[in-house]
Amino acid sequence: YSNKEIFLRELISNASDALDKIRYKSLTEPELIADGPAFEIEIIPDRTNNCLIIRDTGIGMTKQEMITNLGTIAKSGTKGFMEALSQGADISMIGQFGVGFYSAFLVADKVTVISKSMEEGKQWRWESTAGGTFSVCEDDGENLRRGTRIILTLKSDNAEFLEERKIKDLVKKHSEFIAFPIRLQVEKTTEKEISDDEDDKEDKPAEKAEEESKEDVEIKDETDKPKDKKKKKIKEVSQEMEDLNKTKPIWMKKPEDVTKEETAAFYKSITNDWEDQLVHKQFSVEGSLEFRAIIFVPRRAPFDMFETKKKKNNIKLYVRRVFIMDDCDELIPEYLGFVRGVVDSEDLPLNISREHLQHNKILKVIKKNITKKCLELFQEITENAEDYKKFFEQFGKNLKLGIHEDTNNRQKLAEFLRYHSSKSGEEMTSLKDYVSRMKEGQKEIFFITGESRAAVSASPFLEGLRKKGYEVIYMVDPIDEYVIQQLKEFDGKKLRNCSKEGLELDSSEEEKKAFEERKAAFEGLCKLIKEILGDKVEKVSVGQRLADSPCVLVTGEYGWSANMERIMKAQALRDASMSSYMVSKKSMEVNSEHPIMVELKAKADKDKSDKTVKDLIWLLFDTALLTSGFSLDEPTKFAGRIHRMIKLGLSIGDDDKMEEEDIPQLEKTEASNKLEDID
Repeated sequence: YSNKEIFLRELISNASDALDKIRYKSLTEPELIADGPAFEIEIIPDRTNNCLIIRDTGIGMTKQEMITNLGTIAKSGTKGFMEALSQGADISMIGQFGVGFYSAFLVADKVTVISKSMEEGKQWRWESTAGGTFSVCEDDGENLRRGTRIILTLKSDNAEFLEERKIKDLVKKHSEFIAFPIRLQVEKTTEKEISDDEDDKEDKPAEKAEEESKEDVEIKDETDKPKDKKKKKIKEVSQEMEDLNKTKPIWMKKPEDVTKEETAAFYKSITNDWEDQLVHKQFSVEGSLEFRAIIFVPRRAPFDMFETKKKKNNIKLYVRRVFIMDDCDELIPEYLGFVRGVVDSEDLPLNISREHLQHNKILKVIKKNITKKCLELFQEITENAEDYKKFFEQFGKNLKLGIHEDTNNRQKLAEFLRYHSSKSGEEMTSLKDYVSRMKEGQKEIFFITGESRAAVSASPFLEGLRKKGYEVIYMVDPIDEYVIQQLKEFDGKKLRNCSKEGLELDSSEEEKKAFEERKAAFEGLCKLIKEILGDKVEKVSVGQRLADSPCVLVTGEYGWSANMERIMKAQALRDASMSSYMVSKKSMEVNSEHPIMVELKAKADKDKSDKTVKDLIWLLFDTALLTSGFSLDEPTKFAGRIHRMIKLGLSIGDDDKMEEEDIPQLEKTEASNKLEDID
């Protein structure tokens, strides 16, 4: 055992098993419970003697059962027990009196078990100090009608387990859903008003008691009624039993028998949420592995949902209503960490200490079933548009993370995604709806990534698509960049980023012919631009995607987009070497029909070495960087060019020297001059 506080879980589980047995037997032998029909477990902290008492009204044990159940393992220890198991001993001993019972020695120096079985009628006392020896004798103390009383004499450093708050916390955590009432003896202080005469009468026979409780007595003179006899208030400490497990395991009922109020109360009790859940699903799985479960989707995401150090999931695992763990990473995928709930199995292969599951195969079955039910639950939420809008606002990132991580359910998760688009207005659209609205002959789903809706809707990449009536999906969440790395297609349609190379728009034969002619006409200008910009761009070509802008910078189909580059630059712990080979090459696409480009071509045709042409090409490149979503490498040079444009507008004389410095010179060799002459 790695955690000593589980001793209480084990002893309560044993008591519950004993109560189960007597209840089962009493169906055929009702006389067994004639003395006392109540089935209950009591916990009594005895601070005076530093003892914790756990009492049940279960089946009890005979002398022989005590020796067999409690003695064998005390002698042989866990190692011998494991050997016995390997030779075919009964595995069902785990969780019965036995190994779990021995966790009591984690907190106690001495354990005394007093038990009375209805079969034998005698009351027996078993004692051990965990040294491998024990004694069993007939007990002549307080008579038990039926059942077992365990007295733990606690070690000096474990006095915390006598505190009311600690016991309540442990029972709530581990044993809240035990089928029998668990009751704790608590102290209640009440104020009582008595007259002096009564007080004197009471005090005389009980001077000793008065001395002991001097500290507890608070005297207040009542001066309101001077005619009455003097009265004073004293504090009385009484002891009473308090029920600890009032929340019932609603997953044991049929779903139709559970009311809305019961479900909401149960959800709040296991999550400490102040709101009701958004939706829930109760289900059971039968077959080679049987378990029942209830899962909830909260109304809002926890503020620390993506913290690295927080718990990976919020599913509590129970075995026969006994809490085992709530931090099992393999119980539910990480992206569904916001789903709350309970999984309860009748029989899971736990290790000896019942702290770990032993077969990963079973975990995989549970995980697969929970994931499947979660997706069904999300599908149900989509039926109510208002609820789904709330759900997606809170947990959309989780679904997108799921597309990145969960290969098996990727297509199913893709159906739950919602995006704004160039035609959706204020409402969000699903990929399924987008496909249903696609133009005839459209083979791809067009999307654009960027920083915000406003930025992408005004992007020059959309101009040609808008002109031809295509709808474009806006992906403005940083995680969308990771989604599209995994989600290559939806419903047989490829996803196409319209800010990257490879975008081809349908056009008529006439349009194709006119485009080819313009392409040939602009070949000289494209070469000049490439020559001036050098390695800033990989190539310059005439493009089809523009309508109102003179030029744009597109990235390679397989590298980072401008938006991804921006996201990666913002990473505090980024790997600089990775950036160097993932940053994709930029290609410039010019709009051959734009008046700026037409005029620039005319100027360049006249004089290729014209300083104004070079300056304008650099200016176009810098503005294209900005409109395409990139950041400027040299903002001061860009500012210098803009200032010169302002001077020109204001008819202020130019400083030739500054201009010469700012504009990179074309390196002309004799060879290149000859080549130009040949051209």
